[in-house]
Amino acid sequence: MKRSLSSLMLILLPLTLAAQPIAPDYETARQAVDRGDMLPLEQILARIEARHPGRIVEVELEDEDGLWLYEIEVLTPEGRLIEIELDARTGAILGYEEDDD
Repeated sequence: MKRSLSSLMLILLPLTLAAQPIAPDYETARQAVDRGDMLPLEQILARIEARHPGRIVEVELEDEDGLWLYEIEVLTPEGRLIEIELDARTGAILGYEEDDD
């Protein structure tokens, strides 16, 4: 029993440590939404879905020198993968990138 518990702790400890940095980032983003510095993800996704048919396959939120950006990957009905970069505060589309893989 002791060995099983030790094995379980060895597995769970790295997962716990790996998850710790996520909390401050999540809280920072949540506070930015609450202050109105950033649009909620639901609003951003609704805009993307209205303009770009397809399936949203990945969403990232990045802080680039104080500017919050959403990066959203969409798989188009034609099978192309496009990345759309948006200003998280305004929802304005800043650019597109097509994955050539």
